[in-house]
This record gives sequence, C-alpha cells and structure tokens, in this order.
Amino acid sequence: MPQLMTVSGSTLVLAGPVPYEREPRAPKARATPYRRLFAVPGARAFTLGNLIARLPMGMFSVSAVIMIAGSRGSYALAGAVTATGLAATALVAPWTARLIDRHGQARVAVPATALAVLGSLALLLCVRLDAPDWTLFAAYAATATTPNTGGMSRARWAHVHRGDPAALHTANSFEQAVDELCFMLGPVAAAFLCTALFPEAGTLLGAVLLMTGVLIFSAQRATEPPVAPRTTARSPLRSPGLAPLLAVFLATGAVFGSMEVVTLAYASGLGHGPSGGAVLALQAAGSGAAGLVYGSVRPARSVARRLLVCVGAMTALMCLPLLAARTGSLAVLAGALLLAGAATAPTMVTGMTLVQRLTPEGRLNEGMTLAVTAILGGIAAGSATGGWLTDHASAPTAYLAPVCAAALALAACAAGPARRRA
Repeated sequence: MPQLMTVSGSTLVLAGPVPYEREPRAPKARATPYRRLFAVPGARAFTLGNLIARLPMGMFSVSAVIMIAGSRGSYALAGAVTATGLAATALVAPWTARLIDRHGQARVAVPATALAVLGSLALLLCVRLDAPDWTLFAAYAATATTPNTGGMSRARWAHVHRGDPAALHTANSFEQAVDELCFMLGPVAAAFLCTALFPEAGTLLGAVLLMTGVLIFSAQRATEPPVAPRTTARSPLRSPGLAPLLAVFLATGAVFGSMEVVTLAYASGLGHGPSGGAVLALQAAGSGAAGLVYGSVRPARSVARRLLVCVGAMTALMCLPLLAARTGSLAVLAGALLLAGAATAPTMVTGMTLVQRLTPEGRLNEGMTLAVTAILGGIAAGSATGGWLTDHASAPTAYLAPVCAAALALAACAAGPARRRA
C-alpha cells in the first residue's frame, strides 16, 4: 500500500497507508417483471409468432359478416354462418388441443392451421363465385380446426416458468393484454380492409397472417412443452373444481357478448353508429392496461380468493355502464366502459392461472381450450340476450344483461373454486 510523505517544518513526517479510492459503482437498474419474463431464451421469438397468429382472431368474424352481407345482401345469413363456425369451434377445439398435448404443438398446430386456412379461402371463393348458401356454412365450419394460439402460448410460459408462480402470473397478465389488443385492433383492421380495398381483403390477409404466425411460433422448438403421448391423466372436465370454474368463464363470456351488442345498439340509437366500435375499443383498452399493471404486482397467495375479489370488482364496475346509459351521453358511457374494462383482465388472468393449477399434467392445452370454449359459448348467449333485451325493452335497460351475467359469475365463483380452496 503506498504511503505519503509530507514535510512539517524541518521534520519529515511519514503518513500512514492510504487506501485506493474506488470509483462508486452505479446501482444496477432493477429488472421489471416483464423484462425478466422475456429474458428467457426463445421467449421473444415465440411471442412474436403468436402475436402475428393471434391478430386474425379478431378479424375473421367481422370480415366474414362484411363479405357475406355485402355479396348476398343478408345480415341474417352472415350471422348464421358465423354462428355455425362458432358452434363448430366449440366442438372441435378441445379435440385439437388434446392432440396438441399428445403429439406436440408443432406436429399438430401446423396441419390444423393449414386446414383452417383452406376453409377461409374456400369461404372467400364461395362468396366470390356466388356459390349456394350451404357452401358458406360448410366452408366456415372447416375453420374450426384453428388451434388455440393463446392457449399454446400460455402452455409455453407454464413450461418455461414452472415452479415460479410470480413469473407465471406476469406471463398470464401479458397474454391477457395481448388478447385485448388483438380483439381491439382486429375488427378495426378488418373493417378498414374490407371497405377500403375489396370485401374479401380482410379474410385473405387474416389467413396469411394466421399461417405465417403459426409457422414462426412452431419453429421455436426450444420452448415447446414436452408431449405426453401415453398420459393416464383423467379428462380436465373430471378435475375437482374445474367445472364450476368453467361456469365462471361462461358467465364472463356473457358479459362480453351482451356488452358488445348493447353498446352498438345504444350508439346507433343516439345516431352515432360508427362510433360504437371506438367506444368498445376503449373498454378493451382499459382491460389491456389493467392487465399489464396487474401483471407487474406481486399476487396474493390464494388464487381462488383472488379470483373471488376480481369477479366481485367486475360485478360492481359493470353497474357503471348501466348508470351512464341513463344520461344519454355517449362520452359518459365511453368513460364508464373504460373503467368497467379494468376488472375484466384481472378476472381472466386469475381464472387462467387457476385453470393451469387444476388441469392434470399433460392436458394443459385441453384445459385452457375448454376455458376459451366456455367464453365463446358465453359470448354467443350474451349476444342473444343483449339483443333480445334491446329489441323488447331499450338499450339503456339492456345494460342489465352484463350486470346480471357478472353476478352469475360471482355466484359460480363463490360456490365453486373459491369454496374448494378455502
């Protein structure tokens, strides 16, 4: 250690050892939960592919309605065709997910997507060539083999972050925000393409994006969950607590379906029909933002109790659009929907986390696809209920439909998974 010598008067003074001065190190920036999430090798690549594949999910139904109604002059026919496709998806999707669990995502998702894309292209040609009406139903039913891309992505996160509940919570929150983003941008993109270019543009671009995204996603083999070809695990439907949880998803889907139809009817009644989609986009934006914030906080340990709180908050916030509709102001309703949407993403995130815990090992894709199927069924039922109330009562009164659906979700939650986990 070096020493300093100083002169004091005529005396030489030997100073003591002086330590080296080290430059202070800059404090390391604390990694956010989302930064840690994507630090896993391969996570960004499969997320990119999944984003590309998931965007068309919000495009296909809107594109089909515009394409068919513009060609055949019948919204009833267009609605019946899309409803048939929804029913076919509800039947086929769980079987597709089971094959994915048994044989792997890449081996099943790519051919299943190719078949669905052929169905979309067949629908396009049938409309273009003025084929008989029954061919439209057959072609759109073939799209039911589309794999649940969101479920496959969640399954990868569950495999990559197994044993890390905090990271899995962040991953599920991110996936829910992506869902909201895709279903917010998809219909807008479809409507723009079909009106600005040609009626078949939305379906055509959606098919290309879906196939491209699934190919990119499936090529990332390092993060693919292992297959369980000879699993002896029972069906997810037989897992204790999962059936009541699916009832929660069914009622939550009814919230979405009824809110969409009633809001469009309300905006149309005020003479602002084109603004209805923008108002609904605000609800999706509020849900997506809430999902991202929810994913950055440390969750409570009891998932079932957390779900009960989230569904309770959703039920309370669904009263806001009902009250706002009484004012007759679309701007007030837009603000109420923005706030109401803040509870839906946490509900979906927590519900999917509980599905992952209740589903037997080796059947994860099937379990999450059953949840999505329940949501789709709820959307169909909610749309029909909201439309009936709008026709027989009024649009402001019809906002009782999402409130009642949320209350049913709360009752199912209190009687089902929350009670089992208590």
